This record gives sequence, C-alpha cells and structure tokens, in this order.
Amino acid sequence: MSSFRFQVVGDAFKKQPVEVATPKERPSEYFGKYVFNKAKMYKYLPKKVYDKMMNVIDNGAPLDRATADQVAAGMKQWAMELGVTHCTHWFQPLTDTTAEKHDAFVEHDWKGGMIEEFEGKSLVQQEPDASSFPSGGIRSTFEARGYSAWDPTSPVFVMGDTLMIPTVFISYTGEALDYKTPLLKALRAVDKAATDVCQYFDPKVTKVISNLGWEQEYFLIDEGLYSARPDLLLTGRTLMGHSSAKDQQMDDHYFANIPMRVSAFMRDLEINALELGIPCKTRHNEVAPNQFELAPIFEETNLAVDHNMLIMSLMKKVARKHGFRCLLHEKPFDGVNGSGKHNNWSLSTNTGVLLHAPGKDDLSNLRFVTFIVETLMGVYRHNGLLKASIMSATNAHRLGANEAPPAIVSSFLGRQLTEVLDHLENSTDDSIDISGKAGLKLDIPSIPELLIDNTDRNRTSPFAFTGNRFEFRAVGSEANCASAMIALNAAVAEALISFKERVDALIAKGTDKHAAIISVLRDDIKTCKPIRFDGNGYSDEWVEEAERRGLDVEKSCPIIFDRYLDEASVEMFEKLNIMTLKELEARNEIKWETYTKKIQIEARIFGDLSINHIIPQVVSYQTKLAQNVAALKMILSEEEFKDTAASNLKLISEISQRVKTIEDGVQALVDARKVANKITDEREKAIAYHDNVEPMMEEIRYHIDKLETKVDDEVWTLPKYREMLFIR
Repeated sequence: MSSFRFQVVGDAFKKQPVEVATPKERPSEYFGKYVFNKAKMYKYLPKKVYDKMMNVIDNGAPLDRATADQVAAGMKQWAMELGVTHCTHWFQPLTDTTAEKHDAFVEHDWKGGMIEEFEGKSLVQQEPDASSFPSGGIRSTFEARGYSAWDPTSPVFVMGDTLMIPTVFISYTGEALDYKTPLLKALRAVDKAATDVCQYFDPKVTKVISNLGWEQEYFLIDEGLYSARPDLLLTGRTLMGHSSAKDQQMDDHYFANIPMRVSAFMRDLEINALELGIPCKTRHNEVAPNQFELAPIFEETNLAVDHNMLIMSLMKKVARKHGFRCLLHEKPFDGVNGSGKHNNWSLSTNTGVLLHAPGKDDLSNLRFVTFIVETLMGVYRHNGLLKASIMSATNAHRLGANEAPPAIVSSFLGRQLTEVLDHLENSTDDSIDISGKAGLKLDIPSIPELLIDNTDRNRTSPFAFTGNRFEFRAVGSEANCASAMIALNAAVAEALISFKERVDALIAKGTDKHAAIISVLRDDIKTCKPIRFDGNGYSDEWVEEAERRGLDVEKSCPIIFDRYLDEASVEMFEKLNIMTLKELEARNEIKWETYTKKIQIEARIFGDLSINHIIPQVVSYQTKLAQNVAALKMILSEEEFKDTAASNLKLISEISQRVKTIEDGVQALVDARKVANKITDEREKAIAYHDNVEPMMEEIRYHIDKLETKVDDEVWTLPKYREMLFIR
C-alpha cells in the first residue's frame, strides 16, 4: 500500500490496546449476572409473589397489578444495588431493530427534594410515540398514542445504568406494531396444537415449547477503512469494488486460527453476553475473510429472539472498543460468502424433545414421524409465505449466492428418514424402523470409534432436517428471527390442527387410533412430497423441477411479499388469532416501503460516489496520462512516440469511454428514481425500484470496478477489497 493510501484510511491500522474484561470466575459463576432471572426473583421477592410469577411465566397465568407492584419493588432493590438509575421498555418495532426510552427512578417528594421510585405501573406499561414508528397506515401521523406492555416470560436485564424491560408494542386501537406480539401468539398456537397431538402418544405431555438456536454470522472491518467508505457507512454494504485477487477461493479461512484482535473481541463479547444470560457456545472463522460466527445453546424461541436482538446490539458496541465495525448486512462484499442467521428450530415438551429419533419404543417413533410429516405439511402449504418471511432488500443479495440456499423453499431429510417415509407411504406394513447413530471405525488404532449421524447435511437446502431439529438456513443475518419464527410456528400449528381433526374423524367412525394416525400420515406424506428435495439446490434443473412441483420460484422481493396476503396465509393467521388482515396489510405496506427506501438510499449514495468521487479521481489520473503523452511527443521521434505512448493512449481512450458510460448511467439512474418516486402505490413503487432502478447500479458498477484496476493506486481513495477483507 502506498503512503498516500495509508494517509487516506487514517487510523485504520493503528492498533490501540484494548482492555478486555477477564473475570476470575468461571462463566457459570457470572452467567446471568445482570438478569433478573428466577434465582434473583427468589431472592428479592416474597415467597407468595415468587410463586405467582412462576405461574405467570410457566403457565401463562394473568398478572395482577398488586403483584406487579411487589415485583417492581424487588426489581428496583436489585437494580439499584447494581447502580441502576433509569428504566426503559425495550421493544421490537417493525424496523428490524430495537427501541427504548429511558426514564429515571425519580419523583418529587413534595418537600423540595426527589426520591427514587419505580412502581408496578412503570413496569407493566409505558406509552411510546406510536406515530414515529412504521405502522403501515394503522396510525396517522397525528395519532401518537401507542402502548408497550411487559412480557414477563422474557427476563428483565440491566445494561449500564438502565433496567431493560422486554415488552410488546401495540397501537392505541390494539393492533400489533412489533414482532413480539404475533410471535407470542404463534408460540401459543403451536403449543396448543402440538400438545393436543401429543396426547395421542403420551398423556403426560401438558406443554409443548418451540425452541430456537440461531447461528449469527457477521463481518468485522477496521474502523478507519469503514469510515473511508461512505457506502458501507450508510448502507452496510460496498456498492462498488473490484474483487481481491485472493479472497475465499483457497478455503483457508473457514475454521482457521482466529486472529488475535478478533479473539480479543470475541472474548469481550462473550463475557458481556454471558453476564446478560445469553448462553454463547460456539465461535469460529466463517468462509469469507473477515467473516465469523457466534452461536448459543438452544433456548425457548421468544427468549432466543430477544437474545439475538441483544447480541446484535452488543456486537456493534463491543466491536468499536476493539477498533472494528461489525457488519451484519447479508452481502457487504460482492463475490464472497454472504452472512446468514441459520435458525435451528425444534419442539420439546415437558417430558422431552419431540423431534428426536430413534425413540425408546414404536409409539415414540410414530410420534417422531408424525411431527416430522406435519412440519413438512406446514412448510409445503406455506412455502411461499416462509420465503416471504425471510426476504428483504438485503437478504435478496445473498440467497442463491456463495454458501447460501436458493430462493426456493424445500426440505432435505437425508437418506434414512426419506426411506422411512417412503416405506410408510408405499407399504401395508405399519412398522417404523429408525436406527440410531452407527459406529464408524477408522483404520487407526489410537482413534476411538466415531458415532455417525443417520443423516448427512445439505448446505443448499433452505430447510434441512439435521438430527433433532430443522435448520432454516435462509434467514438473513441482520433480520429479526421473529419474522421467520412467526410464519413457521403458525404453519406447523395449522398442520397439526388439521392432522388431529382428520384423525379424530376416523376414530369417531370406529377406526383404531393407531390405524387412524397411520392413514392420515400416509395421505400427508403423499401430499407434501413436492417439498422434499435432497439434491443440489443451486442447479438450474432444480428451478425447473420446483416449478413443476408447484413450489414458489418467484425471485422478485416486492412480489414475494404478496404471499402474506394470499388467501391461505390470511386464513391461517386469522384462524390462529396471530394477526388480522388489517395487521397483515399494514406489515406489507411497511415491507414495500422499507424495500423502496433501502434501494433509494443505495441509488443516491451510488450516484454521489460515482460523480463526486470516482469520476474526479479517474479524470485526474487521465489528465496525468495525457500530460505524460504530451511530454513524450515533444522529446521522442514519431516512431519512438508511437511505440512508447501506445498503451497510455489506449488507456486514455478506455477511461473516456467508461467515464461517459458512468455519467450517462448515473443520469439514467436519477431519471428512473424520479419516475418511480411519482408512483403512489407502495407495492408498485417497490416493484419499479426492483425492476428499473436496482439493475442500473449493477451495470454502472461493472465499469467502475474495471476502472479501479486501471487507475493509479494513489489516486483511488476508496479502500479496496484487498485492504478491507484481511484483518491485520
């Protein structure tokens, strides 16, 4: 790197020593230090109040205001011992971020002084300004009132000097303006539906819990380099940039030794996360340079979603302490692996895991197959909706690209489970034979026997069964997990309800229960067969085959959002009391508007960089070349001049052509934006931005990236991929 470019990126390579928290205790000793969990409740609440809270948390019992007052008193005592001075309702508006408004623990004592006060009313309810958050038309700008209400099933925690209270967020008229409200309703629906089905197999089952284990992928970049890239700063991704000669093609970054600076960041992050009750388990280098992954132990889905939103916030804060910026965009760098957030989903009961095989007996195996098949039924019936639940302007760049599943939802089961379902479908034999892990001996005496899973993994499958869970791999890295979990749990709940209705109908006609279950399963195995695909999801043949199977193969992000308003989707959400048509329409308005704004911002920044950064740099270099040519012509013979100046003359001509193409392209981009901006319908405007605006940036980028390889390195002020992708 030249001295000039080093000056441009400023402090990018000044490695400031960072003090990393290094507690002497073991993680188990400080886990949940800043969480008002059950252990803290037992210590700070009266026994009767603690018992009531356990009933609220475990059984969904209503919370009365008198109990809330007593809980608030205990909570305040605990928080103030930690130096807390403020509280906030922490909620998840429809922005894929979190929101908070801090209030101090102070009130007048009416004697000229102040007192610390935190009552049940402040714990249970607050009133944020609903008009300032996306509502999709549910609230007018002048209608400001909205309510946040405490979610007791997600523990209160402390960050800095503030007591953070997880809440739902609803409008004055009761519609959900957040992700948590419909998620809690979807979880309640799948609990009820799955518990009813479990009663066929085990009367001891009284509760079914949806579990989620997310795997958060992310990039780190030196802060100085980040600050020198306006596109990264304002959009989260590089809108231009030629590929590095070396990036991930050597496969030498995945699971490689973690760089020391990154390791220090990870340790600091994990300590912060563990203190907040986030059970961090796994960390490693991901496929692309500068890309990494963090994953926790499985948790109840609602809590897991809250913890993922919290970890994304922590990542950004801790990264800056270590001289990094954390990039959560699904595709910050073109041509290398994008970042996802694999959602490992499963169901468990008060007696054990549902999606676990082999079972201890034939009845357990039948239960396992039942829940596998009905999950597939839900995914099959609503494959388009599930795709819509993970689709966004940012995730659209990743799906179907390096290491990401295609934009077609299918499910990989593996050889053994496929054989079990095929046998059950085609045979009159009702037995279910599921073997456990097989042993594999290597021809090396010192290596112990390996236990081999009964399914392999398919990295191209968006919804793959991986042993005791399904891995929904298509979720985007910066998304709120709740979006996918609402759709998935609702779809499974609907399938289980339908399954039970049909089984009960056969039993009412005199069919034996076991035979009735098998009969309905056989029908469903045949029905949902199109969703099962164990092959290469990247192949062109699969796209054609998926379309023949009737699966949703649409690739346009704004059109994919239509699936939320399909008759089947609306019927499911309303029947399960998760969302009304009004709420669904509002959310789609927000999705279309958000898509438009993101592409609009990118297009404006792209045009600015092209005209005010790239072209002046390129023309400056072209001028130097022209001056060189003119000087050569003065001192060389005509023959020598032709030989010596030929390459410069060719480059000058190429620069002129590409600059003209860029200028014309940017003007066309501006004109296309103006046309799209006049469209009043949000859906049609989003489609116009997708079809007419976004493709133009890719066409112009091609010429900019070509110029990057031609122009003097000292002249090109934007940090390049080869500089950004390798942490030093």
